[in-house]
Amino acid sequence: MAKKHITQTIDDLDGSVIEDGTTLTFSVEGRSYEIDLSAENAEKFRNAFRPFISAARSIGSSSTLPRRTPRGRAIPTRDLVDVRAWAQKNGFPINDRGRISASVLTAYDAAH
Repeated sequence: MAKKHITQTIDDLDGSVIEDGTTLTFSVEGRSYEIDLSAENAEKFRNAFRPFISAARSIGSSSTLPRRTPRGRAIPTRDLVDVRAWAQKNGFPINDRGRISASVLTAYDAAH
């Protein structure tokens, strides 16, 4: 049996299927929004905001970079269950829970 998946973009304002639309992002009172609009509705949107934009002060472009996560504990790059199993098989002293010693991690990394 064959299947065909079709993805359509829908105008968020009027619900119509759009072929030549655009996704607009904007921010009001510190909150960011995104909306998919047909070319016609996108132009209406821009025209509605034009007088406010021309009277406003620019504070620069909003960044498209993802937000930085706060520094904290490093996210392990190894599956610690596998490290514990490997350590037990290879005679390293290791607990079922808690921190894994650096010497065990170093040995595991060298073996893999």
